[in-house]
Order: sequence, then C-alpha cells, then structure tokens
Amino acid sequence: MKKILKYSFILFSFLFVISCDEGFDDLNTNKISPTAVNPVFLLNNAIIGTSFGGSTLVYEIGIVQQIVTPNSGVLTGANFNQDNRDVTQALWQGYYRNTVRNTKDVIRTVQNDPSRSNLLQMARIIKAYAFMVLTDTYGDVPYFEAGENLEPQIFLPKYDAQQAIYTDIIKELTEASAALDAAKTIETADVLYAGNVAQWKRLGYSLLLRAGMRLTKVDAAQAQQIAQRAFQGGVIEANADNFVVRHDANYQNGIGGTLNGSEANNYYLTEPFVNYLKSTNDPRLKSIAVRYVGAKSGPEQTAARANTDPAVQVGMPLGKDNTGAIAAASAAGLASFYDYSQVDRTRMAKVSAPMFLVTAAQTQLLLAEAAQRGWIMGSAADFYNRGVRRHLEQMALYDAKSALTEMEISTYLASPTVVYDAAKGLEQINTQYWIASFLNGPEAFANFRRSGFPNLTPNPFPGKGITGSFIRRLTYPNSEISVNGANVQEATSRMGADNLDTRVWWDK
Repeated sequence: MKKILKYSFILFSFLFVISCDEGFDDLNTNKISPTAVNPVFLLNNAIIGTSFGGSTLVYEIGIVQQIVTPNSGVLTGANFNQDNRDVTQALWQGYYRNTVRNTKDVIRTVQNDPSRSNLLQMARIIKAYAFMVLTDTYGDVPYFEAGENLEPQIFLPKYDAQQAIYTDIIKELTEASAALDAAKTIETADVLYAGNVAQWKRLGYSLLLRAGMRLTKVDAAQAQQIAQRAFQGGVIEANADNFVVRHDANYQNGIGGTLNGSEANNYYLTEPFVNYLKSTNDPRLKSIAVRYVGAKSGPEQTAARANTDPAVQVGMPLGKDNTGAIAAASAAGLASFYDYSQVDRTRMAKVSAPMFLVTAAQTQLLLAEAAQRGWIMGSAADFYNRGVRRHLEQMALYDAKSALTEMEISTYLASPTVVYDAAKGLEQINTQYWIASFLNGPEAFANFRRSGFPNLTPNPFPGKGITGSFIRRLTYPNSEISVNGANVQEATSRMGADNLDTRVWWDK
C-alpha cells in the first residue's frame, strides 16, 4: 500500500511538471517587446545623430575665428591652439557610435531586399556624409571595417588612407544618387525628407559636389569631373531642400544646450568675425549677435541689457586668456569681458534651433567656385548671388526674430563690397561660405583649409601647442590609442604625427 501511494505521488508530480511546462514558453515571452525594428527608424537615428554637439565650439568654430572662449581647463582648444583630447574625441565617438553604426545596420538589413531599394540608397548617402566629416576632421580613419561588429565581428578596425576613403565616398554618392527611384517604395517615415526621392537625389549630388571640390588642391582634373557630374545630376537650390536636423525642448541642439547651460557666459563672438560683418554692413549681424551692454558678470547678462543693434556689437580679440580678456575689455571701454558680443542664445543658439548641415547657400557657392574655375556652365556671379541670398533667407528659419526683410537682402547684395568681382571671386565666394557655415564648425573648418579663405590672421596666443599658423586636424581619441593602438600607429606612420599640425590628404 505504501509503495502504491509512493508511486502515485511520483506519477502525480510528473504529470504536474508536464502540465506546468506546457505553455511555459508563452508564459515567459514578452509580448510587447519588439523582435524587429523597421530599418527606416535606424536611419532616422543616424540622421538625428549627425547634429553636432558643443565640442565644435572648442575647436572647429574657434579655429575659423567665429566664436572663442578666454577660459582654459576643460575648454582649452582653439583659443590657445592646444590639444585637448577630452574634447577632440567627442565628434569621433558620436558619429561612430550612432550614425556609422546605424547606417551600416540599415545597409546590412535591406541590401538584399529590392522593395527597400530607396532606403538602401538613403543610408548610403548619410553614411558617406558621416565619413566625410570624420575623415576631414581626423585624416585617416577606420572606414571599410568600421561598424562591422555583427557579421563579421571586427572590434579593432584598421585605418584607411583618406584618399581611398574619398574614392569610395565618391563612388557611393554617385551610385546611390543615381539609383534612387520614385517608382519604388517611398519611405514616408524618413525624418529628413519623408522619403521624397527628388530631395534625396539633390542631397546626394550636393554632397558629391562638396566631395569633388575638396580635391581642388590634390587633383584638379578629378575635382572638375566630379563637380560636372554633380551639377548635371541636380543639386540643392532652395532652402526647402536643406539637410537640416530639427530640435525641440526634448531633443536639444547640442550647441544651444551648451550655450544655454553651464557655458552660457564663456563663449563670445570674435573680433575678426564681428568686424568683418560690420565692415560690409551685413544685416546678418543683427540676426546672429547680442551684446549684454554693461554686464560685469554672467548673472548680469539679462534681457534688460540685451542689445542686437549691429552698431554696438564688439567682438572679443583672439589670443586672450581670462586675464588678457579682462585687460582687453578694459582697454576697449567695456565693463568686463562679459560685455563682449555673443551669438544670441534666445534665437540662433536656442536649444530648439535647427542645425543646418548641407544647404542651398553652401551648394550654390560651391557652384560659383566651379563656374569661376571654368568647370561648369553658368554664371559664377549668378551662383554667388543665389548662394548669398539663400543664407540671408535662411536666417528666418532659425527664429522669426532673426528674419531679414527683402529690402535688407537686396540692399546687401547690391553693396559694392559684396557685388561679385571675378578678379577676387575665389576670396569672395569662400568668405561668404565661411559666413554661410556659421555654427557648422566641421564644414567651415574643412572649407577654410581647402580654400585658404577667409584671410584670417593667426591666433597670437604665445603659448600655442602647434608649430604652424593654424590647427590642421583634430587628434585621435585616447581610447583608440589605448585599445586600437597598432592600427593607430599604422595610420600615423602613413599620414603623419598624431598632432594638430598634420595635414589631411587633400590639404596640401
């Protein structure tokens, strides 16, 4: 009897376990956790990730002498022409971890799916844009093996020569722009153009034009060929087609976040930038600048002191540390260095301000240079006037209070200092490009190195950490040196020392 009871208990337990195991998988499956993501949303993350952070204020925007800080420590950079790898790594990490990774994931996911052909081409274009920024900033970088952390798994990618990177970028932009097809699936969830194929084509060919013009000093014949190809393909002409990342209170503009946060009182418009705009009666100065007249401290930079009148704007001289800026302000009759002009953080540099990455203004100015060089058909003066006009009109897209009237625009374009003069066309075009790229530090920095304009006087700070007149590239992150050191060494043996003086391939 005891044995019967024992075996009955064992049988009951076995049946209970079986009954509990049935449905176990369903019970332990999260029915609301996604198992797959529409790859267009990965592309959206990549696009949003292209927006620059506050680190560009420390280097790129400072190198081209538009905004500078007299402070050192964590803000050391272009203000003293010194290396600060805590800052130079920011763009590298942001772009590789976000834009490169996500575009590679999109390409890997849809490359064998004909129904998502347009999405594939869009991802190729954004990937090409991201790598152009990376290689223009650092020189040789991981390219072909970058972002391959799934199949194959490559955790220590090798660095590729910039010339090889540019060859592939040009191929990618050429193929992707041509392959976009309005007869195929339209990716309406795309955050940039809502899948509009014509706009994506114009972006692709505008980037191709930019890539081609980068080669003017190293291979003029190829630069001409690529510029012609891009022009024939059709580039951005209107501000409605700009590559712009939009922000709001939740997803903030990185530069706006910096200038409205802890560094609100530490960055100032430079004397060269303010003086140039004043000397040409440029109406954009009132759209860009604010001066808190009489401010003796950060807390005194109040709305009651804010003045946007171009006549009262005073730019901070270069090469001044904190002590030097105080002395310079006193000599200029200012209350303190807090009395210098700043980019207006309630308009152009507000946290919800858009960030413009590839614009009609920039693109038309590049066409003006190509026409000036005789590389494309058309009037250099017409392209130039259209490019300058588009940036003047772009002011309204930052904030209604930055908008310029048609009278202000037409008066400026008719000014003798602005009217196109072929004898000094390259300088005029690229100086306007400098203004049109304001707050897009990486592009302003790249075009300054490529063109040599505007004619800037080197920062006179006596303790500079460079041997040349200007910083030519940013240095690699310490994380790369410590983890991927062998590949870094291989790159520097080919490219040159990992310092701020070494020139990238196209910067001859």
